[in-house]
Amino acid sequence: MSAGEVVVVTGGTGALGRAVAAHLLRHGDRVAVPYRTRDGFEKLRHELGDAAGLWGAQADLGDLRSSAAFFAEARRELGPIRGLAALAGAYRGSPTLEAAPEDEWPAMLDANLHTAWVACRCALPHLLEQGGSAVTVSARAVAQGGAGAAAYAVSKAGVEALTRALAGENRERGVRFNAVAPGIIDSPGNRTAMPRADRAGWVAPESIAEVIGFLLSPASLPTTGAVIPVHGSA
Repeated sequence: MSAGEVVVVTGGTGALGRAVAAHLLRHGDRVAVPYRTRDGFEKLRHELGDAAGLWGAQADLGDLRSSAAFFAEARRELGPIRGLAALAGAYRGSPTLEAAPEDEWPAMLDANLHTAWVACRCALPHLLEQGGSAVTVSARAVAQGGAGAAAYAVSKAGVEALTRALAGENRERGVRFNAVAPGIIDSPGNRTAMPRADRAGWVAPESIAEVIGFLLSPASLPTTGAVIPVHGSA
């Protein structure tokens, strides 16, 4: 993927998604963002200064048909899709597995692993047309063991496995798949949720966006199947 290409950014209205969209737009790319509510996308558009290369449409990232329709519309509106930043996800944790609410396990698998699977599956027919790159989001919790957040850690471990599997399947087909593994992101939401935490080791979304931008770019052409730690000292 080179400057001026089309990149789909799922989770584009979140803190990391906004930073990635801003990074790509600054480098001349066009960005397609699926959203749940129009208000969220309008807020993103306002924050990015009504950037000409930003486009969005409503889609259900958990539904294969809805997401496939979004990708098809994005191609019609912006041109061939050469990149995917699959950033949509969520976090829930409980002190122990047996204390967790029954819905925590399926909720984390749906929010993190299922949305990544849907995004990658819908992106592949487009990426295979001319070659391209996809980046998913794992988490430091996978390497740490995920104590206190078993469902979340397992869902992110699944994202890593999916990324490596797709990297292997598509290595000879011109499409690369890599992942980043953040710890705690220094976002407004995390600051509100953990007001007394020491934020010294938290990583700014903009810093992670730089790494994602690199993985989407031709500069990372030899790299596929990698999980890049982006957690700083957190």
